[in-house]
Amino acid sequence: MAVPKRKTSKIRRDKRRTHDALTLPSFSTCQKCGEAIRSHHICENCGTYNGKLIREVKE
Repeated sequence: MAVPKRKTSKIRRDKRRTHDALTLPSFSTCQKCGEAIRSHHICENCGTYNGKLIREVKE
């Protein structure tokens, strides 16, 4: 059975976990209405993507 010979120090443990933090999603503004939207997603407010109308939005 493989058993560690020494206890893993707090520093070594924390170095291993440096990349585990969650990141906030990035937002951009819609070219047509100025609403904050996720990148590469259709605007929920006006239904456009990259300046082109993709779908009609019910009001």
